Amino acid sequence: MKNMEKELLCPVCQEMYKQPLVLPCTHNVCQACAREVLGQQGYIGHAGDPSSEPTSPASTPSTRSPRLSRRTLPKPDRLDRLLKSGFGTYPGRKRGALHPQTIIFPCPACQGDVELGERGLSGLFRNLTLERIVERYRQSVSVGGAILCQLCKPPPLEATKGCTECRATFCNECFKLFHPWGTQKAQHEPTLPTLSFRPKGLMCPDHKEEVTHYCKTCQRLVCQLCRVRRTHSGHKITPVLSAYQALKDKLTKSLAYILGNQDTVQTQICELEETIRHTEVSGQQAKEEVSQLVRGLGAVLEEKRSSLLQAIEECQQERLSRLSAQIHEHQSLLDGSGLVGYAQEVLKETDQPCFVQAAKQLHNRIARATEALQTFRPAASSSFRHCQLDVGREMKLLTELNFLRVPEAPVIDTQRTFAYDQIFLCWRLPPHSPPAWHYTVEFRRTDVPAQPGPARWQRREEVRGTSALLENPDTGSVYVLRVRGCNKAGYGEYSEDVHLHTPPAPVLHFFLDGRWGASRERLAISKDQRAVRSIPGLPLLLAAERLLTGCHLSVDVVLGDVAVTQGRSYWACAVDPASYLVKVGVGLESKLQESFQGAPDVISPRYDPDSGHDSGAEDATVEALPPFAFLTIGMGKILLGSGASSNAGLTGRDGPAASCTVPLPPRLGICLDYERGRVSFLDAVSFRGLLECPLDCSGPVCPAFCFIGGGAVQLQEPVGTKPERKVTIGGFAKLD
Repeated sequence: MKNMEKELLCPVCQEMYKQPLVLPCTHNVCQACAREVLGQQGYIGHAGDPSSEPTSPASTPSTRSPRLSRRTLPKPDRLDRLLKSGFGTYPGRKRGALHPQTIIFPCPACQGDVELGERGLSGLFRNLTLERIVERYRQSVSVGGAILCQLCKPPPLEATKGCTECRATFCNECFKLFHPWGTQKAQHEPTLPTLSFRPKGLMCPDHKEEVTHYCKTCQRLVCQLCRVRRTHSGHKITPVLSAYQALKDKLTKSLAYILGNQDTVQTQICELEETIRHTEVSGQQAKEEVSQLVRGLGAVLEEKRSSLLQAIEECQQERLSRLSAQIHEHQSLLDGSGLVGYAQEVLKETDQPCFVQAAKQLHNRIARATEALQTFRPAASSSFRHCQLDVGREMKLLTELNFLRVPEAPVIDTQRTFAYDQIFLCWRLPPHSPPAWHYTVEFRRTDVPAQPGPARWQRREEVRGTSALLENPDTGSVYVLRVRGCNKAGYGEYSEDVHLHTPPAPVLHFFLDGRWGASRERLAISKDQRAVRSIPGLPLLLAAERLLTGCHLSVDVVLGDVAVTQGRSYWACAVDPASYLVKVGVGLESKLQESFQGAPDVISPRYDPDSGHDSGAEDATVEALPPFAFLTIGMGKILLGSGASSNAGLTGRDGPAASCTVPLPPRLGICLDYERGRVSFLDAVSFRGLLECPLDCSGPVCPAFCFIGGGAVQLQEPVGTKPERKVTIGGFAKLD
């Protein structure tokens, strides 16, 4: 018990608790300290006394100020008039109608603001258990000396008794004096002398009644009156005994677990101490590295300074040399000296041939000197503006010089991330994130049986760029993927997990073949043969005038260049929401060629190219399987017929629902099970089933697309055609 003093210190005064109060945040504080804190916050008159115990004899009216003793209590009839006139609370009057002030208490333990309500400290419970523990601790460590009588005249005698009702300690004589025989005080039961007087039980601060229940909703002890009040209406309230037993059992189990794992606690303490030592060593190494780098920067700057000063010095000397030579040349032009004096002497020559011989060379020098004198200009400039340095960028870099941070958690682009024949994962860093040198991609399947221990991730290290391609995923599975960046500072946080559904069957790769049933005038197939657009033209416009009397509408069909003869296959496409009428599906290759090769025009706009075997209009009385299965799309809607089996929640209790429409998803998926003779139409984004219908698979089956009026279809391109980094699934090291 001697090592628990830290738990018994008030966070405000740093002394042992005296009449501690329990704050709503479950922390404790001395009552006097709480009043002082509220006073510092400007709450005057709200620091009520939460205890309802009577005052000690030392503070009775007989010992107070005479002015206070002359105050008289209001009469009952006056109190009744005050209540009826609008003061206080009475039946029929709403509490809080005037928006009472909510007192905020800054908790010194958790540094948070705690709401005390309008009653302030008066609405808090007193922690009697903590008081008893403090008293036992004081007795165990012999804190303080003997307890003296509080009513004796100086010098006081040692106290021998205590009174809980009077909240004072007495010697034998004083106890008899303040508890005279034949009075009500004589019935007070004496106790051992103590410095802390506590009530016999925990009392409700609102109604001064003993608490008997515990409200689990408010996590607060309540009395019988609180239980029936509207404040706890509908709350889960249990007896105190039940709450006591439940909390005691939990605390006992938790304490038993901690006591039973003392070796683990000691091991963790040793690990933390070792971590502290490593932190000290690593911190010292980091300091040395920073000092070394800064010294390196200083050395580079000093070397650069020397080289720049040397360049300025060389330029200065070169200019001074040129200017000195120019001065020397001009000095030779002075009278009687240099070149002028020599010319004057040559002019004195009378021998003409000799004069001509000497004056020819001299004349050239005099001519150059004359020209230099007429066009005088210093041989070098005195300005060194070309030696100015622009260090704004460098100063900014030095000012922003800081420790390198790890990259922030990447953000996965869900619009560009999808699963088809392969998984294409795309991400980006937040705007103000430090750059990443490379990334780590981790993924795992979520639909496999869970194994004991942490989840095992497959990892791919050092992925360059902001996208990755995962090859050979398992069909019909759900993958969860995440990414994190790395730079010199280390690894950053993981991105949020993204879940991707893989197609239910292997992806079928094919191109569009317009040789069967396609009109080149009305159908335009792209060069890569993955998109087709139908142009209605004049026939559809003329049909609008004869709609009531009968008309001829053109049906254009485009088939896939690949036929399926076994196994399961899946492909996806996107239909333009503005398409007038498009049918997407599959059919027997022979039946499709027979139906559309020679009869491009049909009567009635309700013509169905599958000869009545559309997936939305199956006849239950016909046993033969239909050769076609189409999904009808028009004007951004999908028509779901009453005869089709649907797992999209379209069937009622009494049987299949009537025909209805659902919104067109961004991409449609078609899954063909050749052996079972079934075709499923899916939402290719969420892989939610739309329709499932039978199909005659007695021969080769190929994809088909029918157009009535304007429309467009785009096949989904295989992910493998994107020039992205490929990551083959399989053979990865497992992460524990």
